[in-house]
Amino acid sequence: MSGSWTAPLVLSLVVVAVADVAAAAAGGAKALTPGGREVHHNHGKFTAGPWKPAHATFYGGRDGSGTTAGACGYKDTAAEGYGVQTVAVSAALFGDGAACGGCYELRCVDSPGGCKQKAGEALVVTATNLCPPNYEQSGESGGWCNPPREHFDLSMPAYLQIAEEKAGIVPVSYRRVPCARQGGIRYAITGNKYFNMVMVTNVAGAGDVAAVTVKGDKRVKWTPLKRNWGQVWQTGEDLTGESLTFRVMTSDHRKATSWHVLPKDWQFGVTYQATKNF
Repeated sequence: MSGSWTAPLVLSLVVVAVADVAAAAAGGAKALTPGGREVHHNHGKFTAGPWKPAHATFYGGRDGSGTTAGACGYKDTAAEGYGVQTVAVSAALFGDGAACGGCYELRCVDSPGGCKQKAGEALVVTATNLCPPNYEQSGESGGWCNPPREHFDLSMPAYLQIAEEKAGIVPVSYRRVPCARQGGIRYAITGNKYFNMVMVTNVAGAGDVAAVTVKGDKRVKWTPLKRNWGQVWQTGEDLTGESLTFRVMTSDHRKATSWHVLPKDWQFGVTYQATKNF
């Protein structure tokens, strides 16, 4: 039985379909391979924040099963590069999806019977889900994710790196840290020509996404997208037949532009990767 009071909320409002690796040779971009023009980004880097107190539990299976999808809109975090080093954060941290993709460093503290001997070692996880409130229980007894508590419901493989399974819930010290990613920012469009949903993944630096705009090479001018849920962004603009450039802004207001990352013959459901990242 999980040390967490409940499994995180898994929304089913939108299904994000990411196709297998497929060739998309045009405009210098390839599906899930470096392509497109260089991503320009601001100088400076995201830096670690201050340490704060919180608590941690776990959910899912020992292999990370049951934790690879959820309220951030990711379809399969293991396949999308986040592995099982993931966490569902409480509503106080989730921010209606704004926290998705952000990275946290956790250390198990002040629990001799719960923390493992090497608990001082760093555990870095990515926020990929929401741990929902349970108002039928108090925040001190089962309602661990109730506002205003800052709480981390870790995947079981991540939790077991710092704490004993029998502990269930342990006090932790945490801070925001930069996200280290392999390769460039990734984009996948689902929906149709009248309603596009863009999933943005593999974002380095702050890791989260605060704003997204898109531009075509002909008729589509710079167009802001709206957050649909988690890291799924939407627009009613017809983007078909255009080589697409995306500009992503993270919560620290830094911006990265992926020039022509999608070729003119881009396809729905295919993931395209830029050459650079934050």
